[in-house]
Amino acid sequence: MEIIMENNNIEFEKYRQAKKKVDDIKGFYSHLVSFIAVNAFLLFINLKYSPEHLWFYWTTLGWGIGLLFHGLKVFDFSILGKNWEERKIREIMEKERNKS
Repeated sequence: MEIIMENNNIEFEKYRQAKKKVDDIKGFYSHLVSFIAVNAFLLFINLKYSPEHLWFYWTTLGWGIGLLFHGLKVFDFSILGKNWEERKIREIMEKERNKS
């Protein structure tokens, strides 16, 4: 009975993590759609009312940097590689154990 409950807990945890990942991806795509819509509108306003001075690209650049980092986080891109943080934690814990 205990093994069945443990398997159910493991499956539930996997489901919960997968659902969170899907929610994160949906959030990123909503962010992307907002980015495109708002910046297209700002481009239109800029070109219609002050085409001699282009300012829309500042908001596009700033928001684009935020969108880039959001995408990197959601899609698990890391310069340090996957599981770097976990490996570093284990390394530090091992050093502490060796000191004692």
